[in-house]
Formats: sequence, C-alpha cells, structure tokens
Amino acid sequence: MSTPHPAAPSWPHCAHGADPATNPVGCRGIHVPGHTACLAHLGNPDRHAYLAGLAPGASIDHRGTTFTDALLTALLDALRDPSTGNARLGCARFGSATFEGDVWFGSATFEGDAWFESATFEGYARFESATFGGDVWFGSATFEGGTWFESATFEGDARFGWATFKGGTRFESATFEGTAWFGSATFKGGAGFMSATFKGGAGFGSVTFEGNAWFGSATFRDDAWFESATFTGYARFESATFTGYARFVSATFKGYARFESATFESGAGFESATFEGDVWFESATFTGYARFVSATFKGYARFESATFEGDAWFESATFEGDARFESATFEGDAWFGSATFVTVGQLGPWRCAGRVVLSGAMFGSPVTLSFAAVRVECRRTRWSSTAEIRLRYATVDFAHAVFEYPLTIAAEPDPFVLYDGRPLAEDLFPSAYDPGVRVASLRGVDAAHLVLADLDLWECLFTGTVHLDQLRLEGACTFNTAPPAVHWRRWPPVRFTERRVLAEEHHWRASQPRAVPGWVPGTGRAAGPLQLAPVYRALRKAFEDGKHEPGAADFYYGEMEMRRHAGDIPRSERGLLTAYWALSGYGLRASRALAWLGAAMLVTILLLVAFGLAQDTRKQTATGTVPAGGGKITFEIDQDDPQNPTGDRFTGERFEKALNVTLNSVVFRASGQDLTTSGTYIEMTSRLTEPVLLGLAVLAIRNRVKR
Repeated sequence: MSTPHPAAPSWPHCAHGADPATNPVGCRGIHVPGHTACLAHLGNPDRHAYLAGLAPGASIDHRGTTFTDALLTALLDALRDPSTGNARLGCARFGSATFEGDVWFGSATFEGDAWFESATFEGYARFESATFGGDVWFGSATFEGGTWFESATFEGDARFGWATFKGGTRFESATFEGTAWFGSATFKGGAGFMSATFKGGAGFGSVTFEGNAWFGSATFRDDAWFESATFTGYARFESATFTGYARFVSATFKGYARFESATFESGAGFESATFEGDVWFESATFTGYARFVSATFKGYARFESATFEGDAWFESATFEGDARFESATFEGDAWFGSATFVTVGQLGPWRCAGRVVLSGAMFGSPVTLSFAAVRVECRRTRWSSTAEIRLRYATVDFAHAVFEYPLTIAAEPDPFVLYDGRPLAEDLFPSAYDPGVRVASLRGVDAAHLVLADLDLWECLFTGTVHLDQLRLEGACTFNTAPPAVHWRRWPPVRFTERRVLAEEHHWRASQPRAVPGWVPGTGRAAGPLQLAPVYRALRKAFEDGKHEPGAADFYYGEMEMRRHAGDIPRSERGLLTAYWALSGYGLRASRALAWLGAAMLVTILLLVAFGLAQDTRKQTATGTVPAGGGKITFEIDQDDPQNPTGDRFTGERFEKALNVTLNSVVFRASGQDLTTSGTYIEMTSRLTEPVLLGLAVLAIRNRVKR
C-alpha cells in the first residue's frame, strides 16, 4: 500500500522539485509577491530586488519556506534598523517554515503579529531580548536544537501549544504581558523560566517536561494552569510568585519538586497531583486556598515554616513518606480529614505510611485533622482555636503543645469515609497492624482544655503536664498495668497487685538496682517518685471528677506508692505508709485487709485458748463473822479470781468460747466471758485492732464499686 502524500498548503506554493509520483506538492514555500517561486527558489536577481525593496518594519510572509543561514541573514539584514542595528519586522508569517541552520532573532522587534506555527528549527533558535509587539504563534513548532528566549518581551498573546523543544529551552527573565499558552507542549531538554514574568494567564496544561524545569523567582500575575502537566525531571519553583490562581491539578512530578518560598496569593490547586519524588514547600506562603485533595506524595513532603493564610484542603491525600509541617502556620481553617486540614477548608482525610510532622505549627482557626498514619508529631504546636484530631494506627506526640481552646484527640474506630461515601483505603498498613491510637507524650502541656477519647496511654509520658486534674478522659482510655505473677528476687517473693500504672513508673522501677522483671525501661533519665506523686494525684482527681472511682482508686494507690518511696519524707511517715500499704493496700485492697483480719482473729483465738480463758467458771463465796452471843450476821460476797488453765487447754469447748470472744471483739462488743488477766488484755487488743482491719476492708470494697 502506498503512503499518502501530504496535502498541499492553503497558500499558493512554490512546488519546486514536485514529482507526480514521489512528491506531488514539492516545495511548500509561499510565492514571493509578484513571483511564482518562494524566497528560497527565487532567482538571484529577483531575490536581490525583493530584499532591496524591504525596509525596517515591513510585513513579510514566508510560510513554508526553507531558510538556510545565509538566506535568513540576508532577509534580516534587509529589515535591520540602521539606528539600532537590530531587525525590525511588521507582521511576520513563518508558519511551516524550515530553518536549516541556526536562527538568530536576538533583539529583533516584531511590531505586528508573528506566526511560527508548525515551523521547524533544525539548529539553535535564538530570540534573546526580542520584542513581540503583537500576538505570536509557535503552536506545533519543532525546536531541534537549543532555544533561547531570555529577556524576550511578548506584548500580546504568546502561543506555544503542542510545540516540541528537543534541546534546552530558556525563557529566563522573559516577560509575557498577554496570555502565555504552552498547552500540550513537550520539553525534552531542560526548560528554564527563572525570573520570567507572566502578566496574563499562563497555560501549561498537559505540558511534558522530560528534562528539568526551572521556574525559580518567576512571577505569575494572572492565573497559571499546569493541569495534567508531567515533570519527568526536577521541577523548581523556588521564590516564584503566583498572583492569580495556580492550578497543578493532576500534574505528575516524577523528580523532586521545589516550591520553597513560593507565594500563592490567590488559590493553589494541586488536586490529584502526584509527587513521585520529594517535594519542598518550606517557607511557602498560601494567601488564598491551598487544595491538595487526593494528592499523592510518594517521597518526603516538606511544608516546614509554610504559611496557610486561607483554607487548606488535604482530603484523601496520600503520604507514603514523611510529611513534615514543622513551624507551619495555619491562619485559615484547615482539615486533615481521613488522613485532614478543613473550613470550609480541609486538610485530609489522608494516609501516611511514614510520619506526619506538625511540630511547631500554629493553627489560628478551627481545624479538624484526620489521619491514618504511623506516627503524628505535634510537639510545640500552638492551637489558637478549637480543634479535633481523629486518628487511626498512629502514635501521637504532643509534648509542649499549647492549647488555648478545647482540643479533642480521639481514635476513629472505623476507616475514614470520604465525601463520596467511599472508605479511605488502608492498604499502606499491614493487616496485623493495630488501628488503635497511642499517645507518646503530653509533657509540658496545659491539659485544662484537653479531651482524650478511646486512646492507648500505655506509653504516655505525663511528667511536667500542668492542670492534669482538669484532663477529660472519654471512652475506653487504657493505661499500663503492673507486672503480673509472682517474681522471685531472692527472699521474700514479690507480687504486684493488678492496677493502672503510668509508663513513667515502669521506667523508674526498671531503673532501680534490684528491679523486678516485668517493669519496662525507658530511654533517658527516668522521673522519680517526687515527680510522679503529683501526676498520680492529679489523674486521681480527674477520674473522680469523671465519676470513675475505681480508676481514681488505682491512681490514689500509685500516689501513695510514690510517697512511700520518696526519699525526702520523714522515716516515721514512711513507716506509717508502709504499715498502711501492708495492712490494706492503702485502704484499697479488701483481700489484704480481710487476710490480716483473719490472721489477727486466728491469733486472738489461739492466745485466748492458750492463756486467756479461765480454767473454771468463777464461783461466788460468802464469808462473814458471827458475833459472840448472837445478834446480826454480815456476809461479804466475792468471786474467786480466774485461774490460769492447766492440763489440756486446746479443747473444742475452749475454742468455741475463744471464737465467741473474738467475734464480739471485731464489732466492739464485750463477750461476757470470764477471762484471765492475760485474756483481758488480749481481748482489749483485739477490740482495738480487728475492727480497724474490718473497716479497711469495707472501705476498700466501697472504693472499688463506688460510682
């Protein structure tokens, strides 16, 4: 099958070299006025006459013409202004022209429109400092070599749609006063737009940058479109200024992308953009909205010191590497919803397989943050309005954060749901990974406005937290526990009763010289009993205010434990606390008090059986004197002194009597039993100690069931 030949151009063409079989069109160059050949095939006398008739500022039409270096030089020399030495053209039509050698239009002035659509530049194309007074078209042009437009001025619209730049392209310091349109253009080499000024709209939709793209310090005074653009190499927009909207919707950045110190004065849209390399937005300023909805960050995402003055949306964004927002400022509303900033603005929901680092960030308006992330770092953040943080899978660190208004940190039980009803995918996290949320630290926080809901506080550090007694705990917040089972540390064996404990008590006990196995060591210097006692006391009050007496009882136990082990209290007080602990677990362990009560009663019974019960029931004896000669007789009635038992003392009858005496002594009642002197003192001691132990047992039961 034969290959179809290209159609003939719409203008009258030269047709030089036409062959009906192989090349029916021939040369496509337009006729020189008054001739039937193009400028390239015009005879020398006629060409010289034509060129001699041109003057600076003349309009020319050489569509489809093939220019050699010599021919183009001759044409430009004919149009050169003697006063400046630079070529000056009126309307210039070079559509579909072919420039075989290097092209030099440096400092040329195009006073009218300039057409270069579908032109082919086989060598260098140099338009440095050129001035285009009207509109200019380079649509579908092909630049085989390097292309220079440094310091060029485009006073009208500049259209480079579907152009192909195979070599390096430089538009540094160029000025586009009208619309600059590069839609679907391809830059195979590097593309430099540093310090370029786009006063009208800048359209880079579907552009492909196969090399590096530099837009550092560029100024976009109107809207800038980069939708579906592809940056295969580096994309550099450092210190660029976007006065109008900046739209990078569905853009793909395969290399790193740098927007440090860029300024987005209107909106910045990065919806569905893909950043395959690292991306930097440090010190960038978003005066208008910032939309990163459904954006994908496969490398690091760095927003350190960035300022979000408007609303910020990061809904459904995916962060596969670290996301860093240290010292960022959020003055508008922000939602980090489902992995979110929302305001009407929204950051999230988003996923992050690495860390979300917000340390040092400032939030000036109400914000909802929603993340599915491995770790969320919010150290030294400042929250100047209400906020809600909903998390999955994360370990969150809020050390030294400042809350001026109520802030809620909650675990989300189910996958986040997007606005279209779809659940946020969690394929970045292993199926065996716990979706619960763990708090690493609240040190240095003012907890007066803090609400924690359904969080794992096993490893949370509380030392240094102020107003901890005003902390609100909602839902199922879990704390660490004491090591279970009995541990042998020579003699005697050690067993810790089950209770809620702080991670810092684990760290302190594990740091002791004779630590019992099961206590988990921490990193760095462990807080001691003096620091932990007020923490336990504050948490106890927080639980009491929440009507959770069993939880408050555990923290009271911890407070007393820390007081007992503190080295600065008097030895007498420490001894009293030790006795209180040993007898009843600080009035919280009913089993311990009942055990001591049972032991005390058993000892009392044994002592009474052995020494306290009289041998026989005392008998009354009447003694008197009968006066001589009769008369009145007086009798003095007395009882025998109780006799110490002899013989077999441990009989069933004596045991029953001793049990009766002991049981009566527990409730402060006298038994009425005849006792020896030793038995009387034994009963008095029993009536003093055993009711106390019974009261401690009742108190402990009350503390465990009270609501």
